[in-house]
Amino acid sequence: MATYQAPDGWDALGDSTRRAIVACLAERPRAVGELADELPVSRPAVSQHLKILKDAGLVTDQAAGTRRVYRLNPAGVAALRDQLDTFWRRALGSYQDIVEEPTEETP
Repeated sequence: MATYQAPDGWDALGDSTRRAIVACLAERPRAVGELADELPVSRPAVSQHLKILKDAGLVTDQAAGTRRVYRLNPAGVAALRDQLDTFWRRALGSYQDIVEEPTEETP
């Protein structure tokens, strides 16, 4: 039996609807209704996706009257960027090591 674990940012971004929500929030903070108006999913579905993004640390929310306004969490996005930068540094470093290895010349 699998135990529940909060999704990490990469898992959360594995869904195209959540990626679309993140793209919308990158433009500006929005309420659930505003996001639902721009996406081909219902408000309850947007709310469920936002919960996953929030649990992954990619989104924060704040009460604004009777609405909740969602925005990207800079710390969560920065953590993903750091992981990606680390991955690319390692990959490029390994590539450089291979390229710089001396090759055997055939007579």
